[in-house]
Amino acid sequence: MEIANNIRSQILSDALPYIQKYHNKVVVIKYGGNAMTNDELKEAVMRDIVLLTEVGIKVVLVHGGGPEINAMLKKVGVESKFIGGLRYTDAETMEIVKMVLAGKVNKELVSALQLHGGKALGLCGMDGEMIVAEKKGGDIDLGFVGDIKRVTTKPIIDALNDGYVPIIATVATSVDGQAYNINADTAAARIASCLRAENLILMTDIAGLLENKDDPSTLIPTVQVSEVPYLKSTGIISGGMIPKIDCCVEAVRRGVKKTCIIDGRIPHSILIELLSSEGIGTQFV
Repeated sequence: MEIANNIRSQILSDALPYIQKYHNKVVVIKYGGNAMTNDELKEAVMRDIVLLTEVGIKVVLVHGGGPEINAMLKKVGVESKFIGGLRYTDAETMEIVKMVLAGKVNKELVSALQLHGGKALGLCGMDGEMIVAEKKGGDIDLGFVGDIKRVTTKPIIDALNDGYVPIIATVATSVDGQAYNINADTAAARIASCLRAENLILMTDIAGLLENKDDPSTLIPTVQVSEVPYLKSTGIISGGMIPKIDCCVEAVRRGVKKTCIIDGRIPHSILIELLSSEGIGTQFV
């Protein structure tokens, strides 16, 4: 018992400098993957966020909801269509995306956080023109998938200053009122940069950036953004990691102090990343 108590006291003592570092600072968390669909992991995430807010850290939670969108499309008999790994969003699918992300998923997360003693405010990019978008450019037509033109941070800052955790669904609007589906990693990175966040955390279902994608022991703990082109050329950054890491690089270059890709399958991975010297996953600085 004495050893266990010593360990607990040491952990709490070690966390103090990091609590002081992040006190009254903004941390943006992109929430997704297993941590969003597994009930035990979801509960751990909600507890972590409540703890962080209680020690004075301003948390902004940005979420997607791909599995829930797929399930609803299947339920109403609409086939999910992907082009180059990206969801094609026609008018009918866009209606489902709005309903599922800004309605079902967003409000379930608000309820879950409040159930654990937090104060949450559910928002989407359409509220207060928080995220204004335009049709995604390029050679591939993805329908109503958007690129972000600008972010208005006032609704987020107002919520934070009133003691709420803003929980943001990544549905945006154009200047003429058309709804657009926005990639959640991209939205989190842009929101973090506009808020000049201290940290952007992307929760995933992998340990981080690995030298050998099949060997978790080859985790690269820290990457300078200037190293990213080389890591791409050698194939260490490839496939689905490319857009995630591009988001991290963009956020750092736009003023975010640090970005991290962490394994959301590990309970309390957010706390380990923010409140310990070891951290977890891969950080981009």
